[in-house]
Amino acid sequence: MGSVLSQKKDFFSYLAQTSPAPLSLEIASAKGVWLKDISGKKYLDLISGIAVSNLGHSHPAVLKAIKKQADKHTHIMVYGEYVQSTQVAFAKKICSKLPKSLDSVYFVNSGSEAVEGALKLAKRYTGRTGIISFSKAYHGSTHGALSVMGDEALKQPFRPLLPGVTILPFGDKEELSNITRHTACVIIEPIQGEAGVVVPIKSFLQALRKRCNETGTLLILDEIQTGFGRTGKLFAFEHFGITPDILTIGKAMGGGLPLGGFIANKKIMSSLSDNPALGHITTFGGHPLSCASGLAALDVLINKKLFASALKKEKLFRSLLKDKSIKEIRGIGLMLAVQFKSEELNKKVIENCIKNGIIADWFLFRPDAMRIAPPLIITEQEIRQACKLILLSIKQSLS
Repeated sequence: MGSVLSQKKDFFSYLAQTSPAPLSLEIASAKGVWLKDISGKKYLDLISGIAVSNLGHSHPAVLKAIKKQADKHTHIMVYGEYVQSTQVAFAKKICSKLPKSLDSVYFVNSGSEAVEGALKLAKRYTGRTGIISFSKAYHGSTHGALSVMGDEALKQPFRPLLPGVTILPFGDKEELSNITRHTACVIIEPIQGEAGVVVPIKSFLQALRKRCNETGTLLILDEIQTGFGRTGKLFAFEHFGITPDILTIGKAMGGGLPLGGFIANKKIMSSLSDNPALGHITTFGGHPLSCASGLAALDVLINKKLFASALKKEKLFRSLLKDKSIKEIRGIGLMLAVQFKSEELNKKVIENCIKNGIIADWFLFRPDAMRIAPPLIITEQEIRQACKLILLSIKQSLS
C-alpha cells in the first residue's frame, strides 16, 4: 500500500496559521504514546498534545464510551437546558473527587472559556471589579484570559484589554498586600506551566489563601494544565494544602475531546443563573461525546491509579537525564522542564529530538527549557528509550 498523499500545501493554503513556521508534521495515526506520520515514521509523544492526552492516544475505554454515546445522540440542546446523562454523571464524578465546597460544575468547551467564565463569576458574586494575576502566567488567549496573562509582549498588540487587572510577581508573599476588599478574585496556576514549570513554595500559596480569606476575595486556581493526574495528584492544589473557591479545568479533562469547566460551590455558582438569567451561556459546552469521553478517562485514571505512578516516573526521568548541558530539571510528576543554558541550544535539541523520533517542545515564556509531559501511561521501557534519544539529541546539538 502506498503512503498517504501529503496535504501540506493545502494546510498552508486553507488553514489559518498561528506562527510563521509551524511544525507541520503530517500525522496519520496515534495510539498509546506513539504517533505515526504519513511515511510510517513513529514518534514517541513526550508532550501529550500539551498535557491533553493523559491516557495516551486512542485509549480503548475512551473510544468505547465515545462510540456508545454517538449511538444515542450528539448535540441536542444548549448547555443547562436539558438533563443529559453524560453531563450529569461526569459532573457528579468530578465533584466526588473534590473538596465538598466544590460541588457545582459549569461545563464549557475549553480552558480559555473556563477562565472567562470564572472571571465573570467572581465579579458577579462579589460585586467587585479588581482582578489579580501573576507574572509569566498563562491562562489562555481570549480577551479576558489574555488580560490576566503575565507577559506584556503577547498582550500589548491587543490592548485595550480588561480593566482593573494587576499583575504581581509570582511567589512573593510581600506583594500579597495588594489584594484588598476591592479585589474580586485572584487567579493563579498552582504550578506555572508556560513559565517553565515553576513550583512555588507551599507557604506562598497558603499565604495567598489566607489573604483571600481576610479580604473576601475569591481564589481561582487554574488547573487546566496541572489537573487530572499530571503532577502525581488528581489536582495539583492537593500538594499545597489549600482549596480554591473556583477551580478551572480543561485539556486532559475531555479524554482527548474538547472540554473545559469551572467549578465552585452552589451558592457562588447560582449567581450566574438570575439577575440576569443566562448570565453565562454556551451552545456546545459539556458536549455529550466530550463528557462521555472525559468520564471514561477519569474512571481509568482513578481505577488504574495512574496519577500515583507519575511520581515514580518523574524519578526515572531525573535519574536518566544526566548531561553537563542540563542546568536543572524542574517540576512534579510528569510535568517537567529540562533547563538548558540557552534558547539556541534548546531549539537545536528539540529539532534533533524530532528527527530522532521524539516529540518535544519548549515553553511559551521559557524558550530555553524543554517540556516533558508524556501520557501518564508511558512505561519504564519507553521512558528509558526516550531519555536515550534525548541524550543523543543533546550530543548531536553540541557537535
